[in-house]
Amino acid sequence: MQAKQLRPSRRGYAVDVGTERYERFLWGEELPFEAGNPWHANVRRQTALGKRFERVRLVDSPLTPGQQFLLASGLGNVEAGEDIRNLRCEEADRLGLPDFDYWLFGSRTLAKFHFDTDDNTLGVELVSDPAAVLAACQARDAAWHHAVPTLEFTRVASGV
Repeated sequence: MQAKQLRPSRRGYAVDVGTERYERFLWGEELPFEAGNPWHANVRRQTALGKRFERVRLVDSPLTPGQQFLLASGLGNVEAGEDIRNLRCEEADRLGLPDFDYWLFGSRTLAKFHFDTDDNTLGVELVSDPAAVLAACQARDAAWHHAVPTLEFTRVASGV
């Protein structure tokens, strides 16, 4: 009998590796909230207008170094107003979630990301087909229901 292969989740992103922030993380430094960060400023501005920024990250058990970095650096996103949750890959498989990264915009547009085997982004495919968008919305809702908020997940992952 063949063992079930878990979905390929992003175990990190090539764009992070080698950056000063990633190197500081590897040396054990905390990654403080950066009020001047353009992403954080935009999230604060948009959430003040009532817009939502939400994402679910699929994570391995144990977390890879890249996933640990995303968890640590995501704390600043959370502080800015983004709601990031985490879901173990085993649970994503049980739920039958898609095996690709994507963003949804207004439940009308699906942005499907494509990566190479080294986690470099190859491009983004914009999909407006109603059936594909609906399937992605349903997967998002299922993932959201089972995912753990980042602050809670961080406490559990660190053993606190």
